[in-house]
Amino acid sequence: MLRRILLVNALPLALMVATLLYLDQYQNGLLEAEVGALREQARIYAGALGESAVREQETDNPKLVPELARPLLRSLTEPTPNAQAKLYAPDGQLIVDSRVREGTSGAVTAEPLPPVSERGRILGTIGWLYDHALSLLPHERPKQIMVDENASAQGLDWQPDVKEELRLSTSDRSREMPPYIRRLRDDRLLITVAVPVERNRRTVGVILLTRDARGVDDSLLAVRLSILALFGIALALTVLLSWYLSLTIARPILRLAAAAAGMREGKGRTGAVPAVLQARGDEIGALAVALSASATALWDRMDAIERFAADVAHEIKNPLSSIRSAIETLRRVEDPNQQKRLLAIIGEDVMRLDRLISDISDASRVDAELSRTPTEAIDIAPILATLKEIHDATRAKHDPVMELDAPAEGLIVQAVEGRLVQVLHNLIANGRSFSPRDGKIALHARETGAMVEISVEDDGPGIPDTRLENIFDRFYSERPKGESFGGHSGLGLSISRQIVEALRGRIAAENRRDEAGRVLGARFVVRLPKG
Repeated sequence: MLRRILLVNALPLALMVATLLYLDQYQNGLLEAEVGALREQARIYAGALGESAVREQETDNPKLVPELARPLLRSLTEPTPNAQAKLYAPDGQLIVDSRVREGTSGAVTAEPLPPVSERGRILGTIGWLYDHALSLLPHERPKQIMVDENASAQGLDWQPDVKEELRLSTSDRSREMPPYIRRLRDDRLLITVAVPVERNRRTVGVILLTRDARGVDDSLLAVRLSILALFGIALALTVLLSWYLSLTIARPILRLAAAAAGMREGKGRTGAVPAVLQARGDEIGALAVALSASATALWDRMDAIERFAADVAHEIKNPLSSIRSAIETLRRVEDPNQQKRLLAIIGEDVMRLDRLISDISDASRVDAELSRTPTEAIDIAPILATLKEIHDATRAKHDPVMELDAPAEGLIVQAVEGRLVQVLHNLIANGRSFSPRDGKIALHARETGAMVEISVEDDGPGIPDTRLENIFDRFYSERPKGESFGGHSGLGLSISRQIVEALRGRIAAENRRDEAGRVLGARFVVRLPKG
């Protein structure tokens, strides 16, 4: 992870620096400035020669005088040891070379000493590597700036063809010959410009001025070394920040993965997710809290399954024990009436066992079914009206009457219709079983903020205040007097709460009381989010 973070952070920086090092705009600017300065210097030389080294032998026929031009040109170029000036006649013949001196034994060419390097040993090595690396890269330059890499013309002693410059100077004075920039095999950079020497607007020669432009490379190297230094600092900061990100992101995620693996292997029930990660206020903290909550929910579900299995075993064992006891007694009893009574007990226990197994199967499927079935927007007003019609159609004599207090439509909730109907049916059946003869069951439905509230009221004896929560436990049964034992499994209200909570709602039980505080009956309230 650290390598990936470092790569992602450092790659854009490296590409940016490489682009800065590769682009030639700065070098082009330096070359243009150097060419402009050299051309201006050549114009000054040409002006001085045109004024002081030209004689008019005939009318409108000025000519250069070599005897005057030689000392003048040498004196002009003497302050610039890294430059060489050559003066050519209109026919292209070399008149003066600033580095050629007349001696007693002939002409002597003076070669300047190489400039003292200011780079030092380390910078010199870096510069040498830089020069060679730079020569391998392609370059993009303006048309007026062309560099002849590894030019065959060595040193300053270069003999050009000046006929084109002479032709331009006589035919089109507005045009200039482009500079000739060349890099020698020893990595020296030379710039040459040609300027006509004029007298009375007539060209009497061409001066060719060449200068060593090592300063361009030195300036470019200094700038790029500064860029590399800044890149080194930025890279160091990037490495530190990447390491910090690794400590604050990658390692905590690995710790969370290790905690998840430990929980999978059952090594820790609580505290498997480090508390220090849960205390963080960022996304890692949210992930740690979510993982801890998931682990807690998983352990709670496992505990619930364990309790459910124990409760199921206990509830099934009761009718089985009754059946076994009745069968054992039946073998010893010879009285036909007692035998019939024992067989009736066995039949009731079998029916009780069948009902119990059916309810257990339904309860075990609720969570799985609700997790697979998507909820939808359902209008419960027509459902309540239909349940009232069914109750009225199937109501026996002296059964409780049902009243409905709800709008005809518009009570939209997010639910699974089949399971929601099951909840309402369980609550109505529960109220009917507790209501007295000719009693009343009231259904109310209304919107309360972001929720839809449904209540089912009966006229029964109510619920003991200490049992308002226990009645939703599995296999809990608080039946009215006179009802046969085993007629209910005790799972109806438990399944109802399971369904309502899976739909992100709440179900609660309370007692209806009059102004004197007497219990008038029970009320079950279901609250579901609006659709």
